[in-house]
Amino acid sequence: MADRTSSSIVIDADRAGVMAVIADLPAYPEWAGQVKSAEVLSSGADGRPETVRFVLDAGMISDTYTLTYTWNGDESVSWRVSEPGRMVSRLDGSYLLAATGRGIEVTYELAVDLAVPMIGMLKRKAEKVIVDTALKGLKKRVEGR
Repeated sequence: MADRTSSSIVIDADRAGVMAVIADLPAYPEWAGQVKSAEVLSSGADGRPETVRFVLDAGMISDTYTLTYTWNGDESVSWRVSEPGRMVSRLDGSYLLAATGRGIEVTYELAVDLAVPMIGMLKRKAEKVIVDTALKGLKKRVEGR
């Protein structure tokens, strides 16, 4: 993804445990601060969500949109907007899970484009808040299970 925000965190768990929390999209409002609701509209043959409608409130970015997910086992997941909202015209992201000697390193990449003009610096700051909050919430959720 070009022009994106990326960050990583190490979680004390195995890949399957981390991916189970990531794949439980309806539970995101419990740990991903900006997500107010996540409704699974369809699931794949593996039972993981394929299309999900989100309500997001991340301060400067507040909207309802639908994402389509592509799962790669417990290695990675990526998503893209399939139905844009009023503000969010593009929201491409991914989680990549890699085993380390200290646990699972989770790298979150995110690129957001808005239908309304926003200074690049402010957009990147909003992306960074979303990414950092999600990674910290994911770590707390996985390690607290």
